[in-house]
Amino acid sequence: MGICNILFGKTKKSSVNNNLKKDLSEILVKDIMSKQLITAPSSTTVYQISKMMEQGIGAVLVKNESTHVGIITDRDFAIKIVANKYPLDTPVGKIASTPLQTIGPNESILDAAKQMSTKKIRKLAVVEDTKVIGIITSSDLVSQMSTIKI
Repeated sequence: MGICNILFGKTKKSSVNNNLKKDLSEILVKDIMSKQLITAPSSTTVYQISKMMEQGIGAVLVKNESTHVGIITDRDFAIKIVANKYPLDTPVGKIASTPLQTIGPNESILDAAKQMSTKKIRKLAVVEDTKVIGIITSSDLVSQMSTIKI
């Protein structure tokens, strides 16, 4: 039985489902988000971003002036850059996923999981008062769920 089936009610074990939903709805995004943000101007080249990712960075937030407008992930390299044969000097702003998908810090991680599942994404920028203050990933959610006793 998959964790998604349990989370989204596609199982007959309703007591497990209800307890897990309760646990996940009590944990807030701000409790598990990463506050370390890696940001680059939209004019940064794909090559420069690839060198950053070579160091273990999985996602870079893309800015136009002082506003975060999108994100580029390691997955984007396979799906967008390589598949479309973009040259290495392509500005990342041309390839970044936009608009930036966001969630509030006081929302539950269950809400974050639902949003990621619905939009088929793996990362959400955490925004408070129009300012990006963190990032939450599907890996963060899985790590947190592994600590919950069912």
